[in-house]
Amino acid sequence: MVIFYATNLFIVKRTRVVADTVLTCDENFSVFSPGVVDFDNDCITWVGSPEGKSAEPEREIKNIGGLVMPGLVNAHAHTPMTLVRGAGDGLPLWRWLTEAMWPREGQMSPEDVLWGMTLGSAEMLLSGVTTSCEMYLHEDAIVEAVKRTGGRLVMTPGVVSALHPDDAGAGRTQDIIDFHAAHHGAEGRITVGVGPHSAYDLGVERALELSELAQELDSLLHIHLSETSQENQDLESKYGQSVVKTLAEHGVFDGRVLAAHCVWVDEDDISVLAEHQVAVAHCPLSNMKLGSGVAPVVSMREAGVLVSLGTDGPASNDTLDLWEEVKFGPLLAKVSAHDASLLGPREILSMATRSGAEAVGLSNVGSLEPGYKADLLRIETNHPAFVPVTELDELLAHVAWSGSSKNVTDVWVNGNQVVADGSLHSFDLDEAVSEVQKRAQGLVD
Repeated sequence: MVIFYATNLFIVKRTRVVADTVLTCDENFSVFSPGVVDFDNDCITWVGSPEGKSAEPEREIKNIGGLVMPGLVNAHAHTPMTLVRGAGDGLPLWRWLTEAMWPREGQMSPEDVLWGMTLGSAEMLLSGVTTSCEMYLHEDAIVEAVKRTGGRLVMTPGVVSALHPDDAGAGRTQDIIDFHAAHHGAEGRITVGVGPHSAYDLGVERALELSELAQELDSLLHIHLSETSQENQDLESKYGQSVVKTLAEHGVFDGRVLAAHCVWVDEDDISVLAEHQVAVAHCPLSNMKLGSGVAPVVSMREAGVLVSLGTDGPASNDTLDLWEEVKFGPLLAKVSAHDASLLGPREILSMATRSGAEAVGLSNVGSLEPGYKADLLRIETNHPAFVPVTELDELLAHVAWSGSSKNVTDVWVNGNQVVADGSLHSFDLDEAVSEVQKRAQGLVD
């Protein structure tokens, strides 16, 4: 049953979700057991215990049990790379890009990208990832795919000189301006930024031009930074200092910036990132798979850098299941420092939700509190991996270390339920699987 309430000529759908536990991921990491989340259309209006506020007669009540928490935020992804998942396995980054990825990506049509994004968006929603920040080409097709699936999208159209050899991507500037005008704010779920691939691909001056464009549009600049130890050698030789310092001195970091990876940064670089309030998307599985290194996440956080989590593309991960980053990100930090106390459940779950949203430029996503968007997921806690629970810290440990896409049963984005009982609501997943298989084969034939 769906109940609507009409007021001031608007139709308001009022919902109350009742769970065994509500994990808000707000600044105080408030937890209610049992708990409720009220939302009107797309906006959360109240969170607390069932006794704290009576439900209005017109509010639909969903008694779902389990644990409810904010949807996860994938802060760095190239999701249409579902079309090239598995290609170039075992190659280091530069060979992987130039030999396996870019040759196939250069052949992709908008329709290919639409289906690659559709399948990847489905994979994320089924695992409770409600928002992704994408850097890719054929951005109109990506928007169309997410409109179909019901996810939340931060789209930063990619600028890659290797894929635009005639003008090093210069023609993309007007494309991005037009795209921003057409899609920024669409359906309450889509925001638009700017996605220069990297300084080593585009050069410092072109990166600055795109940074200035992002500032003119009041949008996010989303760039790869210091992913490998070799990528910046030419720039560092030219400027006589790290690429982080060079970009900062040239003004590339003057606006809102999200830097993906930041594996090869030293203490001075970290200080520069903190000073310029550059957010970082930590992609531990991709960094491990490509042999890139271990990002100094703990040092960055201690310096005041906002750190979020990303899967990177599904060809270097090879999944879009952010729960793996939630688990392996902290474990990598712990084993690297020989310190089991680092990055506990509260810290890593915040990185996957509230900090992730802040990093991608969303101020009203990533927490269950009044005024925030109704993006939430339900975890089935009636599972061997979630037993026993004798105190709250044990439950949080289970969510962080045992949480998995297999435990996610229900997902809402913008107040709309997109996953119910483990199944997608809005489209035919089998069709997306078939299309990606067919189109991926066409890229190699």
